[in-house]
Amino acid sequence: MPTPEVAAYYRRRAEHGVGLIITEGVLVDHPSAGHETTVPRLTAGAAEDGWRRVTNEVHAGGGRIAAQLWHLGSAREPVDGVAAWTPSGEPGGSRAMTLADIDTLLAAYAEAAAGAVRAGFDAVEIHAAHGYLLDEFLWPHTNRRTDRFGGSPAARAAFPAEVIRAVRGAVPAAMPVIVRFSQFKERDFTARIAESPAELAVILDAFAAAGADVLHASQRRFAEPVFGGSALNLAGWAGRLTGLPTITVGSIGLDGAFFTSGALDELVRRHDAGEFDVAALGRILLGNPAWVSHAAAGRFGEIRDYRKSDEDTFF
Repeated sequence: MPTPEVAAYYRRRAEHGVGLIITEGVLVDHPSAGHETTVPRLTAGAAEDGWRRVTNEVHAGGGRIAAQLWHLGSAREPVDGVAAWTPSGEPGGSRAMTLADIDTLLAAYAEAAAGAVRAGFDAVEIHAAHGYLLDEFLWPHTNRRTDRFGGSPAARAAFPAEVIRAVRGAVPAAMPVIVRFSQFKERDFTARIAESPAELAVILDAFAAAGADVLHASQRRFAEPVFGGSALNLAGWAGRLTGLPTITVGSIGLDGAFFTSGALDELVRRHDAGEFDVAALGRILLGNPAWVSHAAAGRFGEIRDYRKSDEDTFF
């Protein structure tokens, strides 16, 4: 559960101009969601109270915050005797989800979203990227189902869309629902959920129809094109195909070269051209709570380059 130190950690970023904070992954309340006891959940009681402390501190610091709802899928380790839940039992040793399992997780996502409302969050984000459970439904390599949740792009998108619909129904109409998606997986950087804009449109249209308000398109590097014949990045395609607001993310500002190599100018150019609406900072914020205020003031020398060890330290 979030501690007072976690609340102070997030407040520091709000105080330094981060417009919308998206939390670390927050596990939905089901044993299959994850195995690590140091990863927070969004359950009624002490955990929800801890998150309320977080949202209060962020709001006091002038910021807004979204809860990122997460299920690990096959990334869950069976260290406690609970098998990973996956679309098709891929990889071996995981549990192929039944229709009853799907209903169970839909209820878990809805309850987590309701908990986010009670805890004072301003938005929720559904993590459907990077090879975790919802992304495993989208990826043909891990979704070998022969029922209505597998096969075509529309069928592979059906369960993630049902999760979006369940979350949308559990939060107020004015509360934004963000959906994070990706082509790449942490285990396979070349993986793709869609081989063409037409296939991507089928998936993202299902998200939009289910109630997604914002699409958070994750790439390893934000400036890389997604499909041949166009320089658009993944967020650019998401916006073009659906008309929804988009967030781009991918190695933005990781080191000082971002300010000297032309990468910052490229980010601004793409934003001003309407390719995406919001740029997200990930790893660089771990060690730099003041990144936004320092960058805005041109104090680039005060920004530390990202280091892997930043993931183990509260700044």
